[in-house]
Amino acid sequence: MKLTWLGHSGFRLEIEDAVILIDPWISGNPVFPEGARTDAIAGATHVLLTHGHGDHSGDTLAIAKELKIPVAGIYDLINSWITHHDIEGIGFNKGGTVDLGGAKVTMVNATHSSSLDGADGPIYAGHESGYMIAGEGHVIYVSGDTDIMADMGWMGEYHRPDIGILSAGGHFTMDMRRAAWAARKYFDFKTVIPCHYKTFPLLEQSAQALIDGLPGVRVIEPQVMKAIAL
Repeated sequence: MKLTWLGHSGFRLEIEDAVILIDPWISGNPVFPEGARTDAIAGATHVLLTHGHGDHSGDTLAIAKELKIPVAGIYDLINSWITHHDIEGIGFNKGGTVDLGGAKVTMVNATHSSSLDGADGPIYAGHESGYMIAGEGHVIYVSGDTDIMADMGWMGEYHRPDIGILSAGGHFTMDMRRAAWAARKYFDFKTVIPCHYKTFPLLEQSAQALIDGLPGVRVIEPQVMKAIAL
């Protein structure tokens, strides 16, 4: 199983028979290297979207059309895109599980907001979400943009993820200290990977507070387009 950070909250996850692009924001992403797009999306089988904000959904439609692959995510947004943008989609909702190339992906709650940019202001884009992705003997919790929430208690107990991909840059999501607290209280992670940081000066630039807050846990500070073996 292999995970590659695309910068911000974007990841390329190679798991089971799937290559899943999670929140692929490439165009306009200030930390994504010029000329790396082809390698980032090569062989992708699915796009998995946590919510509609442009720094997550940015390249979703272009990639789905170019590669002719389905987009999985919240029912409201995906079905709208199927109707109006002629893409293949897998719309589901909180508590639902879909099979993406052998990986079992369950949508779980997050606490944030979700919209698309419109000419007259934000457009409703369904609810924000996170995911539990099970495959190859692991369960990965992709938090999506979220703060700490009590739902993490049952989510950790029920799904028992051993890997956490946590939005932890602060301002729009948990910061590193809050993410560390949530990981200690609600989960038993063996590996934690922060995201939604370093992209802009407004966000945290270091994961040191997360590392310090999780002694005994393998905290990996990802490097853009550098694969991590899990």
